[in-house]
Amino acid sequence: MKRVTKYSLETRERAVRLVWETEEEHGSQWAAICSISEKVGCTAETLRKWVRQAERDTGRRPGPTTDDRQRIKGLEREVRELKGANEILRKASASNCSARRPSWARRSAKRPSGREATSRSS
Repeated sequence: MKRVTKYSLETRERAVRLVWETEEEHGSQWAAICSISEKVGCTAETLRKWVRQAERDTGRRPGPTTDDRQRIKGLEREVRELKGANEILRKASASNCSARRPSWARRSAKRPSGREATSRSS
């Protein structure tokens, strides 16, 4: 399920670019974020998150990029689905194993023990 975003991608990119361009004029990145967030109409914290993610995407800051985060999210979803399928199979297997096995299935051929097997190969 996708989230509906209030701000377009173009608005986000423009706001981040403005922060980077005016950072020196404002004296700090936070001051630039506060000033531009008022003009864009979002909170300073929202714009700060956009800037941090853009920094990760461009390699200015360490951490997972947007593409990495989407890939991780998809893999986590796949793991959840597989765990659910495994649980269903485990329960089905347990219910099948609890039934009495036929007598021919209980008999096993007599196999040599570990000592006998090693003495023959020597």
